[in-house]
Amino acid sequence: MEVELEIKGKKLVLQTGTLAKQTNGSVLVKYGDTYVLCTVVAEKIPKEGLDFVPLTIDYQEKAYSAGKIPGGFFKREGKPTDREILVSRLIDRPIRPLFPEGFNYETQGIASVLSYGDENIADILSIIGISAALTISDIPFNGPVGAVRVGRINEEFILNPDNEESEKSSLNLVVAGTEEAVTMVEGGAAECSEEILVEALKFAHTHIKGIIALQKKLGSIAGKPKREFKVEHGNLKDAIFNIISGKIENALFLQKKLERQQALEALFNECIQNLNTADKDISLEIANAFDKVVKKIMRETIIRKGVRVDGRKPDEIRPITCMIGILPRVHGSALFTRGETQALVATTLGTSEDEQKIDSLEGEIYKTFMLHYNFLPFSVGEVKPLRAPGRREIGHGYLAERALQFVIPSKDEFPYTIRVVSDILESNGSSSMATVCGASLSLMDAGVPIKAHVAGVAMGLIKEDDKVVILTDIIGMEDHYGDMDFKVAGTEKGITAFQMDVKIPGIDYEIFKKALDQARQARLFILKKMYETISQPKELSSYAPRIYKIQVKPEKIRDIIGIGGRVIKGIIEETGVKIDIEDKEGIVRIASSNEASALRAIEIIKGITQEVELGRIYMGKVSRIVDFGAFVEIMPGIEGLLHISQIADKRIQKVSEVLKVGDQIPVKVIEIDDLGRPRLSRKEALKEIEGKNISTK
Repeated sequence: MEVELEIKGKKLVLQTGTLAKQTNGSVLVKYGDTYVLCTVVAEKIPKEGLDFVPLTIDYQEKAYSAGKIPGGFFKREGKPTDREILVSRLIDRPIRPLFPEGFNYETQGIASVLSYGDENIADILSIIGISAALTISDIPFNGPVGAVRVGRINEEFILNPDNEESEKSSLNLVVAGTEEAVTMVEGGAAECSEEILVEALKFAHTHIKGIIALQKKLGSIAGKPKREFKVEHGNLKDAIFNIISGKIENALFLQKKLERQQALEALFNECIQNLNTADKDISLEIANAFDKVVKKIMRETIIRKGVRVDGRKPDEIRPITCMIGILPRVHGSALFTRGETQALVATTLGTSEDEQKIDSLEGEIYKTFMLHYNFLPFSVGEVKPLRAPGRREIGHGYLAERALQFVIPSKDEFPYTIRVVSDILESNGSSSMATVCGASLSLMDAGVPIKAHVAGVAMGLIKEDDKVVILTDIIGMEDHYGDMDFKVAGTEKGITAFQMDVKIPGIDYEIFKKALDQARQARLFILKKMYETISQPKELSSYAPRIYKIQVKPEKIRDIIGIGGRVIKGIIEETGVKIDIEDKEGIVRIASSNEASALRAIEIIKGITQEVELGRIYMGKVSRIVDFGAFVEIMPGIEGLLHISQIADKRIQKVSEVLKVGDQIPVKVIEIDDLGRPRLSRKEALKEIEGKNISTK
């Protein structure tokens, strides 16, 4: 069974009933040459004591889908790549909020790329496919969800731009939503305005509706009856409220995070003591009900009084401090603190040897700018083992990297590999946006000529019926209990990255516009603080390598390398520098932290690549003597013939009477043959030197 919809001249096909038939739902999504198999499975027995959906989404790219064999020793797919993790998160975010409250059956969705074309759409197809698989399954789901990618070329929006179009686009936006509203946005832009972003969402939602209609059509012909499940509604919430009434407000609205947590924990323990019995331990049920009571009171207070738990007004930003240059041996460093969120950010500059090589389905990709985000357990007062970066850390790092990518100089302008590391030392919301701010400061401290500072802020939402409050610079509790997490980063001129998730069925465009306007005001306020700290890039740190660029004729590259790499190895051994060569462009880059060594290497390379000039006098070195003359090296690796008749004014019988190997003599280039070989004259050189009283070159 299959349904189809034409998009940009190609058919989007949803097919079911052939593959993976033992799942709860399975859909093969096809568009052009890209095929993605999407499956969903839910356990038959619920997990007790949970107040959330135990959902796992996994996206995997099969190397065979692009006709490739994986690299590495084992020659098979291993742990998920960063891209696979990022796409898994991209699928999860619009899907998770649409499970009904109380559905606590462990559920897994897997999207597998089976064929990879050049449509640049595997991630979009995965969102559509997982939604379609849930729609036809027996798993309760308040979908379906549609998704598209939006680009912008020559001031026109492009639907699902392919790889070639994406390179030209000033906007890269992934939008997901239901039939009624947009529920998830993620993307980057070249200083996009708020107005353009809103129009892009409207453009996207128009096409999302058609994709949702296609899924509904598939559900009508292949859908299974939805399973029933019980939601326990006891009177725990009322009992808890009676116990903590009169105390909860004082605890909840303490301004310091740790004090607030301790006060709420004390009230929770009081509920445990009063409601648990010797016959039955209902601690998990009490915890879930207590959480709902806290959520209700926090939201009601914000709606009624316009006061947040830390005492701020809805549009108020927490106190900000910026510090730079705090780590003496680091190329660039910054400490950005906003309220109880603190990011220590370091920038390291390297050479081309430090570029990150990524083996993707499109082929090998080299990255010269990397941003890594680390969320340390002590930042929230917890004890946890240090492990490899998790999905959240990879996602936050990518968002911050995307926000800064637009202002990073090109390799031609700044030929360094740049790595930025953000260590979160304290966290109470919006640590990814603190990373953006700290990274921008750190880059300027390192001397990277970024185009402008980039700042970020996280926006929240509390919506009860027709009452709406938009929150600026949300803290952790507002993220947890609120209806929206909308991160916006950019320069003074416009937006460079954004990410929005909502937990309600959707938000209208007026709310979206207001949130964007409020975010812009906050961003400008933060940028002002950052520019007061550092307004332009510093000089490079003395500990950073210096990279010098030389442009030579491409055909001269072989002379620099030499037979078997003998020449270039000799230069490196003599000077201790690093040399990077781009053959086709004729670009030679010399890197060294020692300026004298770099200048010596440049001198040698310039000597090798110099062109022999007709009529010029050189101080050469006799390298060989033959019966008919001598060969004289006038530049590194370049010899010319000095015929016996051109050695002196008088006739000589044997060359060895006048010259010996190793002699330094002046010679003039009197001819260059068709093969570029110079013919030399010592007697002409001596005449010119004596007549003009000039020095040899």
